[in-house]
Amino acid sequence: MPVSDGDEEPHNAFPGVPIAEAARQLGVPMPTLRSWELRYNMPETVRGVGKHRRYSTAELHGLRLMRDEIARGKRASQAAQSVRELLRLTGTASEFVNDVLAASKRSDPVAVRAPRTRAQGALGLAACLDDVLLPAMRQVGLWWQTGRCDVEQEHLATEASRAWLETLAAYAPAPARPTPIVLACGPTDLHTIGLEALATLLRYQQWTVRLLGAKTSVPALETAIRATGAGAAVIVSHLNSGRARAIQSLHAANVLGVEVFYAGNAFTSTRSRRNLPGTYLGTRLQDACKLIDSALG
Repeated sequence: MPVSDGDEEPHNAFPGVPIAEAARQLGVPMPTLRSWELRYNMPETVRGVGKHRRYSTAELHGLRLMRDEIARGKRASQAAQSVRELLRLTGTASEFVNDVLAASKRSDPVAVRAPRTRAQGALGLAACLDDVLLPAMRQVGLWWQTGRCDVEQEHLATEASRAWLETLAAYAPAPARPTPIVLACGPTDLHTIGLEALATLLRYQQWTVRLLGAKTSVPALETAIRATGAGAAVIVSHLNSGRARAIQSLHAANVLGVEVFYAGNAFTSTRSRRNLPGTYLGTRLQDACKLIDSALG
């Protein structure tokens, strides 16, 4: 009789999915799943009585997120940290995030906006954007990718968030800083919520902002910089497949002599930022605004 390695057990002896079935469902080899557990503590609890590997529904969700983050180009250690941040909705902002997610599940656009308004009053605008809006939208997006919500629910949450940001922008103070800033996605990038949130925060710090939006071509970016007399350009790219085109935008802006900044998942690894012109803005809007403020003064 073969000796068990602790991964196989009688059918239904313990709750959860055995590692072989988890590997089949996720399309991830069993050695890789063992490595994620041992090296990155992902997921954090998979052992039952007898030290057998069993994965709950929640743990499978975490592993699915881990797999998808790595597929986007993140290193395993970075992917594990990102997944933990998404799954641990804790701290002061967690109540508001959970309310947003619950409203998204119910397809209730009014209720999607209400927690953010409350969060803004309780946390301030910057923390509301960093700790409520963006984590909630990332989770909704991941729910859609993993089949936990449909595309209509994802679109509702996105459009409700965009409408809330537009309302905030309408009440922003008048610009008092002379240097316009152009914000754009890379030529193949569609995801704009983070860029719109950054534009909102910059407006509340009284910067003049020109938001170009999704799939901004290099010629369109160059034209906008010249037409506005911009002193800076921010380029955002989230997909590795779009990074090369976004880098073309960085170089084009740099040639025009403006301060260049960039952000997004396509640039999270150190390797992806080597020899690029400009300043990486990181993952938090508050930090990005500080870097922009420091550079433009």
